[in-house]
Amino acid sequence: MKSLTKLIKGLMIIGLCCAFLTGSSALYAGKKGIKVGTLVVKALPETGHNLIIRSSVDVTAVFTGPEGKKEQYIGEMGYKLGIDLSHKTNEELHYAVICAASDYRTGSYALQGKYFGQKASVSLGVGAGAQVLLGGFQKGFTLQPLSLEVNKGEGVSAGLGYLYLQRSHEH
Repeated sequence: MKSLTKLIKGLMIIGLCCAFLTGSSALYAGKKGIKVGTLVVKALPETGHNLIIRSSVDVTAVFTGPEGKKEQYIGEMGYKLGIDLSHKTNEELHYAVICAASDYRTGSYALQGKYFGQKASVSLGVGAGAQVLLGGFQKGFTLQPLSLEVNKGEGVSAGLGYLYLQRSHEH
């Protein structure tokens, strides 16, 4: 039991270090590009698969542009490589969307694509996490957390995270 407690404490420290590094990356990435809106990503209940070093969950996402117009997306997020010893519910992430081009227009669904980056999360009852992801079809977007990830659950996770987005045809 003591060795399990030490392992969990060690993983929490690693997770917090990754969260710090992710925050540093987000600050650096924010110096390039133009903020074009916000993206809210919500994990769908009962769709998660956790295989310790790889995990995934289906998501819905809503992008809101500066003029208030919205784009609906569906997709998947998780860890491609890392450690995920967690069980979370009510997971929701809020991102500032930074675009390399100045001519982005809401309604073009240009956020479709694959995003990769650093990701870390620690949960004990109510949890928090941080991440910065780069990608999209033209590789011209950065998704930066506006605030920490909010979830309910227990565990720790850190590693190479991903988010896949595609246009939702439901409005």
